[in-house]
Formats: sequence, C-alpha cells, structure tokens
Amino acid sequence: MRVRVGGTTAHVAEGASVLDAVRAAGIGLPTLCHDDRLTPAGSCRACLVRAGGKVVAACVTPAAEDAPIEVDADDLRVLRREAVEVIVSVLPPHALDGEHGGSELARVCHDLGIAPDTARGAGGRGRDDSHPYVRLDRDLCIACGRCVRMCAEVQGTFALTLAGRGSDTVVAPGTGGPWAESDCVACGGCVDTCPTGALTEPGLPGGDRAPELPCTRTTCGYCGVGCSLDVLTSGDSVTAVLPARDGPVNRGHACVKGRFAHGFLRSPDRLTRPLLRRDGRLEPVSWEEALGHVARGLRAAVAAGGPGAVAAISSARATNEENYLLQKFMRTVIGTSNVDNCSRLCHAPSAAGLTAAFGLPGGTDPFEDVESADCLLLVGANPVEAHPVVGARLLQRVLRGTRLVVADPRAVGLARHADVHLRPRPGANVALFHAIAHVMLAEGLIDDEFLRERSAGLPELTALLADYSPDRTAAVTGVPASDVVAAARLFGLAERPAIVYGLGVTEHLHGTDGVRALSNLAILRGAVGTGRGFGVNPLRGQNNVQGASDMGALPDLLPGYAKVTDADARLRAERVWGVPVPPGPGLRIPEMFAAARSGELRALWILGEDVCATDPDSNQVVQALERCQLVICDELFLSETARRADVVFPAASWLEKEGTFVNFDRRFQRVRAALAPPGAARPDFQIIHAVAAALGADLGCATPAEALAECGRLAPVFAGLSHERLDREGAVPWPCRHPDRPGESSLYRERFATPDGLAHLGAVPYLPPGEEPDDRFPLVLVTGRRWAHYNSGGMTRRTDNLLLDPTDRLDVHPVDAARHRLGDGDRVTVRSRYGEAHLTVQVSDDVTPGQVFCAFHFPASGVNALTSDRGDAATSCPEYKVTAVRLEPVGGKARASETDQEFPGR
Repeated sequence: MRVRVGGTTAHVAEGASVLDAVRAAGIGLPTLCHDDRLTPAGSCRACLVRAGGKVVAACVTPAAEDAPIEVDADDLRVLRREAVEVIVSVLPPHALDGEHGGSELARVCHDLGIAPDTARGAGGRGRDDSHPYVRLDRDLCIACGRCVRMCAEVQGTFALTLAGRGSDTVVAPGTGGPWAESDCVACGGCVDTCPTGALTEPGLPGGDRAPELPCTRTTCGYCGVGCSLDVLTSGDSVTAVLPARDGPVNRGHACVKGRFAHGFLRSPDRLTRPLLRRDGRLEPVSWEEALGHVARGLRAAVAAGGPGAVAAISSARATNEENYLLQKFMRTVIGTSNVDNCSRLCHAPSAAGLTAAFGLPGGTDPFEDVESADCLLLVGANPVEAHPVVGARLLQRVLRGTRLVVADPRAVGLARHADVHLRPRPGANVALFHAIAHVMLAEGLIDDEFLRERSAGLPELTALLADYSPDRTAAVTGVPASDVVAAARLFGLAERPAIVYGLGVTEHLHGTDGVRALSNLAILRGAVGTGRGFGVNPLRGQNNVQGASDMGALPDLLPGYAKVTDADARLRAERVWGVPVPPGPGLRIPEMFAAARSGELRALWILGEDVCATDPDSNQVVQALERCQLVICDELFLSETARRADVVFPAASWLEKEGTFVNFDRRFQRVRAALAPPGAARPDFQIIHAVAAALGADLGCATPAEALAECGRLAPVFAGLSHERLDREGAVPWPCRHPDRPGESSLYRERFATPDGLAHLGAVPYLPPGEEPDDRFPLVLVTGRRWAHYNSGGMTRRTDNLLLDPTDRLDVHPVDAARHRLGDGDRVTVRSRYGEAHLTVQVSDDVTPGQVFCAFHFPASGVNALTSDRGDAATSCPEYKVTAVRLEPVGGKARASETDQEFPGR
C-alpha cells in the first residue's frame, strides 16, 4: 500500500498504522504509550499527526491508500509538545535528570524542547522495593499502561493493573500488597517497556536504557528454548542480561532465569582452582598436578581393564563443540564408545520414537509454524513454568482463539485455559493416545490419501486399536470417555493441528512407546510433512539436550546419528579422525553406574552433571561413585557429585565460553563469552584438550569453530554449518547440508527420512508402569520443574531466585492432606521402595487425589533417593513420573531450608 507522508511516498503493508507509514518514510515521531510488541493504546497523544485532514494519534489510526499524512506542521509540533508537557508536569524533578536522564521520556522531552524543570510535581506516592528484580517508583509512573499490556499480551501472567484515579493512577500488582507477593513471574518485560524509569532493574541505571557498556550477544544457558540475550558487562561482572529484540525465538522476551539468574557467576563458593583428593579430602592443586593425576589414573584403568574400563558422561549444559570433543576423545584417545549424555534421563525416548516414526531424532517443525496451529495438543508439559517464553507465546495464541487440548495429570499452566483437559493416571499415556486414535479412525478424522501414499503400518495399528475404545480405556487412564472423544474431534477436525510434548511423555518405563503412540495421531491426521499440520515437537528441558546427542555423545551413535555398528559410518569417521573407531556400542549411563558398582568400570569422567542429585535411585549412584577408582568432575561448584570426585576441574559457565547450542526446534545458535572465567577456571573445551595432551594425544580442532567444521565433514546433516555463518545469519536449523543452502526448518515435505521414505505408525500395546501404589505406598509421586529454578538448582539457588522460591515443597491434594492431617508448611517425610526425602507440604488441587508432585531443585531434600532405576526398555530413560510413596508427618512447620543455611544472606 502506498502512503504519502509529507513530500515522501512510503510503502507499507495492508493494515499498517499511520505510525508505521511515518516510520517507513524515515521520519521520527515521539511515542510514550506505544511499544511495537503491544496493542496500540493512543493514550499519550505524543504522536499526533494530521491524516486525511484530521488530527489523530498515529499509533491507533489505520493508514489509507494514497491518503496524505502531515507530520511537521507547526500546530502539530505544538500539540505534541503540550501533550507531553502535561504528562511531565506532574512528575517530580528527578524524572528527567540524574539516573533517569536517559529514559525514553527524557529523550522525547529533549527532542521536543521540553526543559527538565517542567517536571515539578510534589511526588510522595512512594516506592515498592520488595521484589529482588523489579523496583517500582510510583512517582515516575505516567499510567501509560505499557507494563500492564506487556504482562497481559506478551507474558500472559496478568499480574499488573492500573490503580487509582486521575493523576493518582499508578501501576500496581493486581493482587494488591507488595510486588514480591504478587503473581509476577519476573520476566522483566515490564521493566523493558517502561518509558520513564518507574520500573527498573536494580543495578541497571535507567532500566534497559543502560549507559554505553560492553554488550555480548549470546544464547541462554538454561532451558531448551534458545533465547537470544544481550549481556551487558562492567569490568569482570555482569551488569544486566537483556532479551534481544531481534531474537529468532524469544523476540525480545525472557524469563526469570535467563534474564536475572546470573548472580551465580561470582558466588563466593565458585570453583576457581582444580581440586585433588588427598587422604579423603579435596585440596586445591595446580592444573599440572591435577592433569597428571588424571592421566595416570586413566592409563592405569585402561591397563587393568581395557578401554571399556573408562567412561564419560557429557552434558546438555556444555556446548556442541565440547560434546563433540569429549566423544572424540573417548573414541580416539581412550578407544571406547562409553560416552553418554543426560538426554538419557529425559529425551532419549524422543530420539528413539521420532526416529522410528519419521527418520530423524528431532521435532518436525519450527516453533513459528507450531504457533500458527489452529489446534494444539499439549502433552506432559508445563511450558508456562519450564519453558516460559514458549509458554507465554502459546498462551497468547490460545487467548486469540487457538483450540487447546492438554493431557497432563496436573491442572497447571496452560491446562487452566484448555478446551479439554485430559488428566490421565501417570503411566497410562499409551492407552490414552490409542483411545484418541481409535476415535479418529472410527469417525473418519484421518487423511486417507496421506495414509495410503506416505505411511506404513495402518493395518497393524487398526487391528490393535480395536481394543482401545474410550469406554474400555477409561478404567486404565482414569479419563472419561466423553473427554477423549471431545479431544479427538478437536484434533481431528482442525485444519492445522500441532502436537507439543514434554517429559510427561518420555520419562516412563514405556516412554518410547509413548512417543510412537503420540506420533500416530499426527500421521493419521496427515499433519506432518504436508503443511496441513505441524507435526510432533518435543520441548527440550535443558539448553543443549538436542545438541549433545546431535554431536554423538551417545554410546551407540556417532555425530549426526550414524550408528557405530555401521561400517561405512565408521569409515567416514576414521577418515576424518585418522584413527580406528570402536565398532561396538558402549555403556549407557545406568550401565556405567552398574559397572562401577561391580568394579568393571574403573574411571568415570562427568562433565557438568550433578548425577547424585538428578539421577534416579541416587543412593545407588552414590555407591557407584564410591566404588569407582577414579572419578573426574568438571563443575562450577562443589556439587553433591563433585564432593565425591577424586579430581574436580573448575569449569566455565555458559556466559564464559564460545561455541554453539541447538535449541528445541533444531536451531544452531552462537554462544559467546561475555566474561573470562574466574581464577584458573577453564571452558570444558580447553579441559578436554588438556587431558588429551596429558595423555600424549592431539585432538586437533584447536578452536570451537574448527570443531564444528570438523563435525560437519563427518556428519552430512551439519555440513552447511559454521561459526561464520551463524555469526552472519543468527540461527540455522539442521539438517543443513550445504553452506550455500538454508537449513530445513520443516521436515519431510518430500519424503520421510526412514529407509523406505514413509512415516511408520507404531502398533505398540499399552503396558503398565513399573510402579503401582499399594497399601504400604498408596500415593503416586510425579517429579518435574518449577518456574524459578533450574534442574538441581546449582545456579539458580545462588541467585536471588532463592528469595522467590526458597524451599522445596510437595503438592498434596486437600483430600490426601486431610487424610494425613497435613497443612501448608508442615514438614513431611516421603518414603518410597528405594529411599526417603524430606519436604514441605503445599496443599493444592493442582494435583488429583492419590497423586503428589515435587521438583528436584533442592538436592538436600533427597527427592531422587525416592525414584527407581527402572528405565524405558528401548532407551533406559528413567521412570521419574511414576513412583509409589507414602507420607509420614514429622510435626511442626517448615523452618529455613538446608539450602538457605548453605547460602546465608541470600
């Protein structure tokens, strides 16, 4: 559409505003109530122009074809100036000078010629400094509503409102009372959008309009969303971490962890020197001494038990290049494929199930496409807490009319907004998915042409599904038949359905079967590889779960998912690496621990994983480490695992290293160092090289960039990727087979990656979970994440996030709480068939009677002493979601947690 602005012709899209047209013409126009991310309000009148002969607010007025727009007339400039002067006149003098002199309001006043002394209000409305990350100066609030709209329209928390009347109107928490006690989830969006400095981040002058500080663009090292962040630094510390407005996934948004939880970097208990165990105690030593001890220990282990006596656990917290280098070290220097990563404990069933169904071990579609679905099937995931940026964007789609089916035992997050909420018994996923498929087949909610031409296995699945009617499965799943039918119809009648799932699908005894059965629904609907729907997409829990496996940190797969048993794949690797590759698979993580307990595994190297806190049946894990002759640990802090190591290497964090991560929808993105590691700490990439050198080996690929390039020569799906390209383009999805071609964000448009090119339906029967409640253990425990913390809490508990969520707690339904005579804040011992944990009760109807829920962010509670080492038959992924337990009240309300005592003053 062509629009005339003054003497300039501008071209804008249909539906554009007059403000858009003025900007397209290259003309600046002040705004105070406007943020491009938000619905226009038109309340401040700072953007007055003349359009079609009328004086209008440019931000809320649609542009018209060939309509003249006048901006620079004297009367318009006077009107804009007067509108802003009225706003400024009631503000106190400090609104336009000192700390807030760089605010958006101050810049607008400067451009309009409004002097600082125009602000002459009396003030006195007070402050709210209760929140650790958001400060409110009510005297600076102009009631523009941007923060309220940000909280509603971007974050979806609806925690803020405008309170008061007239000139006393001010932003306030919707619940009343202090900010810290509100529903705020500390995403920081309100601070980012505030134009006056009424809302600020402590330590960052002028909110997000900081003075000129060094700024480093990197990728968040918390969950698997892959938010782009701008890290502002001063000296050797982080001043602020801001969401990148042009971030391909987060688009200027962030969560409490990525935005604010960086205080761990300079925690007083950060490891800064190598530690070596002497006479039962870990003591600081030089790098030379620590490396020499490790080299001698590794040589001794190989001499005594062969290469198979050594194993390594890599990390989703490490970069792609570090994961690649560690698996290369194990295969080429040690001579074993005993290397695994923590995806074994979460999304290994995703890799196995998606590969079996479609051919590749990643989600089928980019998030932008998933976001445009007209029906979302969200299964076993709570992205509002575990992946907040994704959760917020999905919520906005639902609020705008996207239909939503949630399958989750708990009524949390998006489940509260669902058209249909299915609450299956933990462990009944396969039966539930088959019941939905049964209805789709019975009612013809399938794509016959797609099934005929692009799929295999329909006769076998049809025969199996005959026994899975909603009426028959209700006894197993606990889901009423009518709800199953409603869900099947919503999904089956949608034009663009999409499936998003999380650990509630994978962390089961039959997790791979769950992924296969869930994938069946997309195949039956023809909603994968066609553009008529957006497939099946896992939400990865940690920042680089996808990438750690992509890089071959797996016992049976080489980089790019080639099988180690494939002679051609090994030959290709041998040509790149110049040495033979072990022909057989190595040990998985559970097998490593079993081998350590039996004495067969003599040396274990663990990168950045607190296995004593996060792995199941942790008492058995501790025994394994105690019996292993050499345990090496790369860590930021002296974790439960590091305390039991023989050598601890001080490692760099994600803010102190170079490389790449792969996010949940297969995008490679750059990781850049904003700071140097403290003391003698080093990135894992350098540590691996140093250990290899101590053994007399040269791993080549001296830099992370060279490591990714080498990986591309070995794995064709990564051949088009490089640091240089990512620096230029920002984010590139794999497969990316050529440097001059784009990556494949949407998969399988021509054929599936299976040997026959077809999508494979999985006729997998329902099998019961490994745990069942009984008279001794009558409740079922489900474990997961909460919004303020991350995994074992090693980073977030060393930040002010601890003030937002200070202790572990157990969600107990009111019926079960009454039966056990428990109330909020009571201490309780939770016992299972494997161990015990000590938690604080939170009475909640988020869970159903007979079920309890807790997170695993506070290792001192001992939650993973409860969980069993039973694992998925195909992948050994533990059954974290089904543990039979009983509760034993211990009397009294909760006192300060052990974590509070560990980090006093936080």
